[in-house]
Amino acid sequence: MSLTQVYLGLGSNIERETHLQAGLEALAAFLVDIRCSAVFESQPVGIKSGPFFNFVVSAYTDLPLMELDRRLKFIEADNGRYAPDRKGLPLDIDVLLFGDLVGNFDGLILPRAEILKNAFVLWPLSLIAPDRVHPGVGKSFAALWREAQIDQVLAPVAFEWRGQQLTPTNLLTSD
Repeated sequence: MSLTQVYLGLGSNIERETHLQAGLEALAAFLVDIRCSAVFESQPVGIKSGPFFNFVVSAYTDLPLMELDRRLKFIEADNGRYAPDRKGLPLDIDVLLFGDLVGNFDGLILPRAEILKNAFVLWPLSLIAPDRVHPGVGKSFAALWREAQIDQVLAPVAFEWRGQQLTPTNLLTSD
């Protein structure tokens, strides 16, 4: 069985801690070696809503890309994402990178364009995988973050999963 490294972006703006914790627990059922970036609060982009919590997860999977994406949709659904009366976005999980795949896979475009557009994706990605090279651009995520001209304000927030603080203290206390 060969494993593929994946990077997922998670976000929520409704009962943020509850839904993100539930999302992580669901991912832990079929992904291995899960590592989480720091968690950031950000203002919504493209929708009118309350602020989001966002972070990036690195993990390994033996699932093919489309099966992984299908399971992510089920996790989102279990958390009320597709409920007809929902307010806001309870849970959003996006495949950012799947190995070094580049291209359009049944409508799933990789690497995900939001990596280069949204600070709430690029900053956490640069923290969790600073030396990883963006397979489409050919630069490391740390370099891309240093060069980024993204007009979005992010605030690191304390967030715990399975007794572990995800956001390092130095980020929480910096000015």
